Amino acid sequence: MWNQYWTVTTLEEALDILDKEKGKARIIAGGTDLVLELKNGMHQGVETLVDVSRIQPDAMVWQDAEGLIHISPNATHNHGVDSALLQEKAFLLSQASYSIGTPQIRNMGTIYGNLITASPANDTITPLIALDAQLELRSKSERRTVALKDFYHGVRQIDLKANEMVTDLYFKPLEKNQRSTFQKFILRKIHAISVVNVAIILTFDENTITDAVVTMGAVAPTIIHASQCEKYLKGKTLTEEVISQAALLAVKDATPITDIRSSDQYRSRLVAVLTKNGLAAIAEKEEKKDFPNEPVLLWGKEPFKANPVEKAVKHTMEIPIETTINGKKTVLNSMQNATLLKLIRESAGLTGSKLGCGEGECGACTMILDGVPVLSCLVPAPRAHEARITTIEGVAPEGGLHPIQQAYVDEGAVQCGFCTPGFIMSTLKLLEEFPHPSKEEIEVGLAGNICRCTGYYSIISAVEKAAAEMAK
Repeated sequence: MWNQYWTVTTLEEALDILDKEKGKARIIAGGTDLVLELKNGMHQGVETLVDVSRIQPDAMVWQDAEGLIHISPNATHNHGVDSALLQEKAFLLSQASYSIGTPQIRNMGTIYGNLITASPANDTITPLIALDAQLELRSKSERRTVALKDFYHGVRQIDLKANEMVTDLYFKPLEKNQRSTFQKFILRKIHAISVVNVAIILTFDENTITDAVVTMGAVAPTIIHASQCEKYLKGKTLTEEVISQAALLAVKDATPITDIRSSDQYRSRLVAVLTKNGLAAIAEKEEKKDFPNEPVLLWGKEPFKANPVEKAVKHTMEIPIETTINGKKTVLNSMQNATLLKLIRESAGLTGSKLGCGEGECGACTMILDGVPVLSCLVPAPRAHEARITTIEGVAPEGGLHPIQQAYVDEGAVQCGFCTPGFIMSTLKLLEEFPHPSKEEIEVGLAGNICRCTGYYSIISAVEKAAAEMAK
């Protein structure tokens, strides 16, 4: 899928490579979009990937001396979920980040990646345009600033030169008199592309709205403002009548299409419904009602941080991958241009992890990379270099089963067994993070793992039993 792969330790190293490659290189951090696109034959001219996930910033999300909030290039969606700063001062972005994919996807996919893929259905773009976010774009010789709203020229069309990368993302925090929410509709409970999404920021003087921002995704080639709705809301209070009228006005700026996920009429209807729901939540001061006090991240006990590398590494077929698998130092001499799953199965000979969908949907390939569960079918193999990997083979003690494995057997949660290794890996981190999980926390924690035998009831019972056994 690539000829060479760089692991870099600074942005300057990444910019040097982009400059030398002259359009043949792409930046990668999470890879949940890019690896799948490469698998599907997109980006034919790309020969080199430049991995910035090992750069060690002082913080993933921080506030500068002037009060602006910044997000790092390798901040994942789960960093957006976990950030107390975002939860307090840009809640709609934390809300959007938590709505994306599954825990494994949120542990891999980055906010920058979501922006650069540039689909109008991508969830973090809508709130960030509502926040009037700005981007810093750098090449080796130049630096420029572009408003996020001007970064998009159409579907998957962005203002980014071949030798540039996005090096900063920043915006003003919401004030105490501002309230926000993010609403979306998908065709299943979790892990699906938005049919429509809506972000709302309202500024109040007591109960009167002095300013309104309403942005909409998946209803035009780029994220757009519901300008008639915004204008109408100014000077109003959020009565039931005002909310209903504002929702109807939001539809007037939408120009949705009909595709495999929805008709244009249904999308227009959803714009009204989501706008109404968001305004009602703000009116009732319940916009944070469904956002958990302790979101499920599958980080275990420690905040996620990628294992650092001491110096930049150029990975080719001649350069071995030096890694630690299940606590043992390992040197692998092949599969440098493949996925982590293929590296582990075919080079390391550990076949417990399974290839199911190959697209990050089923979770059968879940492994633990640098302490968090990831979908190894979407992780480039060189990401294993100087990293820590745990596979299903490393879970059980010598000559026995881990309590989680035993509980799965006891509760009949293992039938064909194909999906079981992935479930075990997710359960391992879930119970480390939540030793006594609620049923809802179990469902969220295992949302990235699909089973087609059990109906999930026995799996939930197995997790509950394992938690009880491990607490003794």
